[in-house]
Amino acid sequence: MKLINSEKLSKAPVNKDFFPFFHVENIFLDQIDSASIIRDFPDINEGGSFHIESIPSGESIKKLIEELESEEFKRILESKFDINLDEAKAVTTLRGYSRKKDGKIHTDSKTKILTVLLYLNLNWPENRGHLRLLKGNNNLDEYIKEIPCTFGSLVSFKVTDQCWHGFKPYEGKRLSIQLNYIYPGALNSHNLRHKFSSSLKSILKRKHRK
Repeated sequence: MKLINSEKLSKAPVNKDFFPFFHVENIFLDQIDSASIIRDFPDINEGGSFHIESIPSGESIKKLIEELESEEFKRILESKFDINLDEAKAVTTLRGYSRKKDGKIHTDSKTKILTVLLYLNLNWPENRGHLRLLKGNNNLDEYIKEIPCTFGSLVSFKVTDQCWHGFKPYEGKRLSIQLNYIYPGALNSHNLRHKFSSSLKSILKRKHRK
């Protein structure tokens, strides 16, 4: 069964005021089973990004990632941002826990062409932790748009020198899937960085348990 509503994705307007981005409040089709998606998300209790190959996921998360990395999804992004991604490589990572130090204002790495963030948090109780797309690099309160990190909320933006974003400090569970399209020449270094980070976290976690 299909999970993502392609029509909603296609119809979402692109905001180009400071840098190109679009947001869909809930990207899922109405009949999807949100409980199964949450259940199939890996139990991540530490900060940072985990490459999908380094951490086991349930079937609905695998299906969701398959749709995010699909040719159909890519072609919609190409149309919205007026770019060609034929030579770009898709890299997907998972985040499950936010640390107090996370959310600092930043732009994404120049190895990236596009970033897609899909949030998977049911009944979000906080007024913190929501992503803010910013007008500049020094004030979280000067934002273009605040993106809820609630279930199904999807944002995508073109990576530029001005794609500043961040969120107010929050510590606790904060589930998201991040898809990046990477310049082909930068793929090895990008993957190596994520895989090394995931491996190091796993080693440190095992050491801590001893």
